[in-house]
Amino acid sequence: MFTGIIEEVGKVLDIRHAAENRRLTVSSTNLVKELKTGDSIAVSGCCLTAVDIKAESVGFDLAEETWNRTSFSRINRGAQVNLELPMRADGRFGGHIVQGHVDGTGKFLALDPIEGTDNYWLRIEIPPELARYVIFKGSLSIEGISLTVADIQGTRVTVAIIPHTVEMTNLNSLKAGDPVNLEVDMIAKYVEKMMKGDDSTSLTIERLVAAGF
Repeated sequence: MFTGIIEEVGKVLDIRHAAENRRLTVSSTNLVKELKTGDSIAVSGCCLTAVDIKAESVGFDLAEETWNRTSFSRINRGAQVNLELPMRADGRFGGHIVQGHVDGTGKFLALDPIEGTDNYWLRIEIPPELARYVIFKGSLSIEGISLTVADIQGTRVTVAIIPHTVEMTNLNSLKAGDPVNLEVDMIAKYVEKMMKGDDSTSLTIERLVAAGF
């Protein structure tokens, strides 16, 4: 489990295609020191398993589902990726609950300066099937970054970005049209499922409390 607080920006060193799998290798100078084979790490919001650890890089094998659902099938060598280690049991939630299970990809539209400030408006377009899970002031993981929705109009989402976030993530490397990994708030999906079905699974206050909401 992750929190969406990016710890390091790595660079794609290689994407190797083989008959059995695809191997993604990214650079890391800090987090790699804490990794051992089999550990999990979020790469631009996608939870991957470290299988080839070197002094300043780490390699991951990508399943077909991961390849098809994420932006990895569209990035090239040199692309920047956001890195985050799993949250420690004694850690604090700086962002929101991020599982590293990418729901789909959106489209980066722009990172526009906000007039009179040092901040920015991040504008993306999200798939219609994910729009129902995104609400005003709700949480949304974009490229693994925990962000708060400032505005949503149909499938267009706007987020306010501070300079620190631009500096510490891959956002300033993105170009219009680039795909971005998205993970919606998992609570919204649980609530939706509970509201479907027969009366035995209908949503009530009692059921929400029993489920821990």
